[in-house]
Amino acid sequence: MRFDMTTPCAQCPFRTDITFYLHPQRAQEILDAILVHAHTFTCHKTITHDEEGNPCHSSDEQHCAGALILAERLERPNQMMRIMERLGLYDRMKLRMDAPVFLSAASMLTRMRALHRACRAHPKPS
Repeated sequence: MRFDMTTPCAQCPFRTDITFYLHPQRAQEILDAILVHAHTFTCHKTITHDEEGNPCHSSDEQHCAGALILAERLERPNQMMRIMERLGLYDRMKLRMDAPVFLSAASMLTRMRALHRACRAHPKPS
């Protein structure tokens, strides 16, 4: 996995300027993985899939820039971020910290809960 994306992709779930819906439980799982359990989070645009649609991991994958920005804003870089920085493979100073990314995990969860309520109140016709 590479750590050289500096700005979130157009459909990044961490962006505040788009409507990207994640079930609140899934959003919490992602936030816990990144901020509590120190896991990496691959940008969905860089994941490749096999013929059956299963993810295939490769060295071309990029860590999600939105997740990196959120972790840095919260001053909670995880272990892999620190390791990659020491190896010269990640430079937090190059992140676009002015990118439209949530300021906190709580603000992301609040948005996802509101979208979830709206989806339940106005289901799409079948």
